[in-house]
Amino acid sequence: MSSSHLPATSESLDLASEAKSPSDAITILYQVLNNPASSSEALRVKEQAITKLSELLRDENRGEDLRSLLTTLRPFFSLIPKAKTAKIVRGIIDSVAKIPNTTDLQISLCREMVEWTRSEKRTFLRQRIEARLAALLMDSKEYSEALTLLSGLVKEVRRLDDKLLLVDIDLLESKLHFSLRNLPKAKAALTAARTAANAIYVPPAQQGTIDLQSGILHAEEKDYKTAYSYFFEAFEAFNALDDSRAVYSLKYMLLCKIMVNQADDVAGIISSKALKFLGPELDAMKAVADAYAKRSLKLFETALQDFKAQLDEDPIVHRHLSSLYDTLLEQNLCRLIEPFSRVEIGHIARLIELPVEHVEKKLSQMILDKKFEGTLDQGVGCLIIFEDPKTDAIFPATLETIQNMGKVVDSLFVRSAKIMA
Repeated sequence: MSSSHLPATSESLDLASEAKSPSDAITILYQVLNNPASSSEALRVKEQAITKLSELLRDENRGEDLRSLLTTLRPFFSLIPKAKTAKIVRGIIDSVAKIPNTTDLQISLCREMVEWTRSEKRTFLRQRIEARLAALLMDSKEYSEALTLLSGLVKEVRRLDDKLLLVDIDLLESKLHFSLRNLPKAKAALTAARTAANAIYVPPAQQGTIDLQSGILHAEEKDYKTAYSYFFEAFEAFNALDDSRAVYSLKYMLLCKIMVNQADDVAGIISSKALKFLGPELDAMKAVADAYAKRSLKLFETALQDFKAQLDEDPIVHRHLSSLYDTLLEQNLCRLIEPFSRVEIGHIARLIELPVEHVEKKLSQMILDKKFEGTLDQGVGCLIIFEDPKTDAIFPATLETIQNMGKVVDSLFVRSAKIMA
């Protein structure tokens, strides 16, 4: 930052706008901020300069400079209202968030600002930065620290009855518990978020986030029809706002259709709602739907390999597709082994077009789960299927007779005890 300064006037801002390069514009804006003037007009111009400077530094991917800017501006924050300070601080943190691969920088920046807001007794701003920090920690899989931070924050915010922030925190808590596979607590936190949201006006983006989380939790409980309706509501909200999360809501809608055995509807939904969202996310779901409709494990495997980023690396889709793949594999194997009493594992693997080791492992698991009666002869690489043992009707009848006799004896004992008394 240059030590010289320019007057804090509109002309200086125009000079920055007309600069030949972003670096020249950045230098001019720093010089405007260096001006010691503190009149109302100067403060207004400096606020505009901060906004423009943040945008330029973000476009230039200068995350560390944005961090330094926040530290440099602390004396300036004492001259302006707290609400404007909160807006500027959150704006700069948002700018850092838009720079790729800056998660660690964002966490460090949020920690610094939490300490500063605590020392300055700026409770309103601190709570929002702590909520942001908890979200970043969750994204970094620092679940324990995020949960500790949220537990204290939610009690504090409930005392202040700040319902808008409470909705954000409860939603975040629901996502955190879901990541920890604690479904009851995730549902309880989501219910708390809905309760708080019903008492106030909730922005459409936040309502869409609530619907998206509701859909995820219902899908986890295998209630795919209800999940579909929530994903649809989230899609409508995000689509109206041109939010990037619209494509993920649509992706999960298609997943629900596949999971309820309506894979044929996928192409129709894509053609009617998703022409502007066409891309790898929807192509991945279309490939899975085609594979499922044809009951083809080979096409399913191909889809998983071709769209690994969209299917395997999305934890929500991956969890459900793993279940779907296992079901599809079991159905195919049961259909193939049905005509045989003894068959080579290699032959089944060739028929199903999967590696022998994969097929052998799955058959072993199915035998242990009692999906069929049989055994694996690994010495000769064969599967031996037993006939289903017929249940002899005499055994259940005998057990029932013994139970009835026991009841008679108990009744006689009670009566004799009464007579003796």
